[in-house]
Amino acid sequence: MIDTTFLITAFVTMFVVIDPIGMTPLFVALTQGHNAASRRRIAFRSCGIAMLLLLLFTLMGEAVLGFIGISMPAFRVAGGILLFITALDMLFERRTKRREDQAEEEDPNDDPSVFPLAIPLIAGPGSIASVILLTGQRPGLEGLAMVLGVTAAVLLLVMLFFLASGLLERAMGKTGITVITRLLGMLLAALAVQFVLDGLRDFGFVASTV
Repeated sequence: MIDTTFLITAFVTMFVVIDPIGMTPLFVALTQGHNAASRRRIAFRSCGIAMLLLLLFTLMGEAVLGFIGISMPAFRVAGGILLFITALDMLFERRTKRREDQAEEEDPNDDPSVFPLAIPLIAGPGSIASVILLTGQRPGLEGLAMVLGVTAAVLLLVMLFFLASGLLERAMGKTGITVITRLLGMLLAALAVQFVLDGLRDFGFVASTV
């Protein structure tokens, strides 16, 4: 018999951690200037890569990081630093200027599907830690299947929100996108610092706060 309480708890946990609704404006900001076909590819690719990563960590857990000698605190610090670099790009319009210099030619290297969308925004320290903890909370094939099913459902919601991002962009307009990009850059910078602080606190370098 399926444990509905655990199923609901797992879904709420993954939904809050990944936050499909909050990810949509960020997707709009990161894909500004891309056409509809490019955005669809980025949406499918980012969610697919994130699902593969979360599947890997659900099946193997901390053994994956331990095998290559990486602790979860170190993963948090590294993810925070990389995320902070992306936040700086958003704050100072470096991404937009690169696109203007490219004229109408799309740069294949300017693809946010792997970083920062799949890693660390969707499959980041929070979601990775969540699938590891949920799998440990309910060991066995049934618990594993429920965690994977819930994760897939949340990522499906993320993809659906991404695919509908064009409607949001048209509603906000160019000025609105610029304002949101700056705001999200600040929020991303703060999130990045929080990742680093969490990692340093786990290492014992930063005192815990109540």
